[in-house]
Amino acid sequence: MSAAGTAADTAGGRASGSVYPLCPIAGNSAEGLVFDDRDFGMTVTSGAAPPSVVAPVRRKGRSHIRGNEGIGGWLFVSPALIGLVLFVVLPIVLALYISFTKWSGTTSPFSSGAKWIGLRNYKNLLSGGSLTQQNFARSIENNFYFVLFVVPAQTILALVLAVLVNGKFLKGRSFFRTAFYFPSVTSSVAITLVFIFLFQGSGAVNRLLSFIGIHGPNWFADSNGLFHNLLGVFGVHAPPGWAKHVIFTRSIWDWTAGPSMAMCAIIILVIWTTSGTFMLMFLAALQNISEEVEEASEIDGANAFQRFWRVTVPMLRPTLLLVLTLGLISTWQVFDQIFLTGNNQGTTTPSYLSYTTSFENSAFGSGAAIAFLLFALITVLSTAQRFILRDKDAET
Repeated sequence: MSAAGTAADTAGGRASGSVYPLCPIAGNSAEGLVFDDRDFGMTVTSGAAPPSVVAPVRRKGRSHIRGNEGIGGWLFVSPALIGLVLFVVLPIVLALYISFTKWSGTTSPFSSGAKWIGLRNYKNLLSGGSLTQQNFARSIENNFYFVLFVVPAQTILALVLAVLVNGKFLKGRSFFRTAFYFPSVTSSVAITLVFIFLFQGSGAVNRLLSFIGIHGPNWFADSNGLFHNLLGVFGVHAPPGWAKHVIFTRSIWDWTAGPSMAMCAIIILVIWTTSGTFMLMFLAALQNISEEVEEASEIDGANAFQRFWRVTVPMLRPTLLLVLTLGLISTWQVFDQIFLTGNNQGTTTPSYLSYTTSFENSAFGSGAAIAFLLFALITVLSTAQRFILRDKDAET
């Protein structure tokens, strides 16, 4: 094949394939290689070759799966998919259906015992001023203060612990990493029982407070708000006129009461048990930061705080977003500590209210509706958090 023929075939767009000339063979500038994508072969042609290499163009839309590999792949993942559908997807769909019914749980949800009532369960929770709505509003208030105190505290504590155990000059780093992480792998039931003994009326915490002249409350039985108790120290026991306005079945005075004393004890418990897990996430991120970056900032004259705040923290943004998102979701779903500390109006959360409404009051439709309202709330808050904490520099 001559170079002229090759050029003609290329210009004419041969249907059987395209020809790509490559660099000339060393020692023979008159000979060139031609790549033919019809058979992925190499042919030698006469004539001068172009000085540059033109990469072959891959055909789009061609699958790399050969023969029955696709069927084999589906067979391998089918056990996991079947389990996911049976134990996750179908229960969610069934719970959504139940949220539109009045069902006591004693019969099949598809029998006549489950009466279709549409959106009535959701209306009772969001409007009307019924006892159901009042309980739901109180649970939202309790959980809001729980999230407000736990998420920032556990994030800051986890970051501080990670920085400490990542220090080069700390002796026994492995011991401290294990000690800080140990509460996270201990049974939450066991830890909650220990805290119940510590915070009871005659427990160790109140004994310590008595040494400095403070009469401690009966923590897990006290539903008074922390902020109201602090105002009571200064003689403020009644709300002003503007604080009597009602929002979602509760007055502004009630909404600003703060976490109950019982919830304060649970907040301390959860911060102590969850910080170890997030510490490991921050520790892994810190160890991925190049030492050259820290040394360069030190050479530029930055002190220790400036290096941490202006160099380390910005490089921890992805991990920080992960920790805040996981913390937000888990705190809105808190249940086991609430269940173990007893039925207290000051510690009731939407998750616990959904449980008691369904299994104690036999109102499974209303309980399922609470669960889906909680799911919607978590979704909205998580999306808003990711939007606020997004990397604006990366978008531009």
